[in-house]
Amino acid sequence: MAENKNQFDHELIRQLAMLLDETNLSEIELERDDFRIRVARQITIEAPVAAAPVRPAQATAAPAAAPGSAAEAAGNPGAVSSPMVGTAYRSPEPGARAFVEVGDNVALGQTIMIIEAMKTMNQIPAPRAGKITAVLVEDGQPVEYGEPLVVIE
Repeated sequence: MAENKNQFDHELIRQLAMLLDETNLSEIELERDDFRIRVARQITIEAPVAAAPVRPAQATAAPAAAPGSAAEAAGNPGAVSSPMVGTAYRSPEPGARAFVEVGDNVALGQTIMIIEAMKTMNQIPAPRAGKITAVLVEDGQPVEYGEPLVVIE
């Protein structure tokens, strides 16, 4: 039986590795009862690339954002960029009111978003006081390092 479980684990690892390649993810974790497996691949980043304008997923964020794209917002001096790679959450828990909406005034240090990275919830504080003129990400959207999240004017 131990051999079958070991064989199952190897096959599962192969399937998860293939899923990583197919979906372009860097890691995947599966947990059932007392069984847990994590498959990750190392990604080498050679240099920062200014390829942010080519993001078709940003078009879906348009209803929550002010006119203009995330690429245009990146050059805006009021843009608040993601300090890490992870998943952006606009509210403290599902179904709760968002931390900020377009038109809200924020204070320096006020939480404007949470980014989950490696199962850790990281509060993103407002780097300055001002008015939110654009929210550039949807709740639960994956974000990259340096990707603009909101614009504070």
